[in-house]
Amino acid sequence: MILHRSFAWDRDAAPEARGGALWLARMLQGHGRHDNPLVYGCLYVSESPLSALVEQLARFTGRELRPDMLRRHGLPLSLATLELEDGAEIVDLDDPATLAAEGLRPSLVATRERSRTQADALALHEGHPEAAGLRWWSTFEAQWANVTLFDRVAPVLRVEEVHELALADELVGEAATFLGLA
Repeated sequence: MILHRSFAWDRDAAPEARGGALWLARMLQGHGRHDNPLVYGCLYVSESPLSALVEQLARFTGRELRPDMLRRHGLPLSLATLELEDGAEIVDLDDPATLAAEGLRPSLVATRERSRTQADALALHEGHPEAAGLRWWSTFEAQWANVTLFDRVAPVLRVEEVHELALADELVGEAATFLGLA
């Protein structure tokens, strides 16, 4: 499975180290949709490169796109293409049968109430000990699938490539248009 991650990239960092494409920033987690840092770390990725970038740029909606918006903590915003081992189990929260089996409702999967989504993610993590992560729809565009990978997937996840983003990139233009960044 090919997945995409937009993140602040340190070219000198190893993939698993701070600033690397596979770095699980567990010590910084706690506010994200599926965060439970006392039990696991997670990596937020997407099946769509556009979705991964929109998630990063959404905070600037309605503003003029500037080069500094493509930097985080002094590092360039980049796009990584990752490969998850074929056959890895993903709990698909976009599948009605999965939602029914887990006693979940779509409105609760997509809520911005973090205490709810984090509790559900913890229950799914514990109830599916072989699962690599959770698949759910983007709150920006329901047709985009996002994936929250649990840290237990690290041994079967690899970096295919990392690309530093620039204003001239077609993907940046698509994200800017989608978000209304002039």
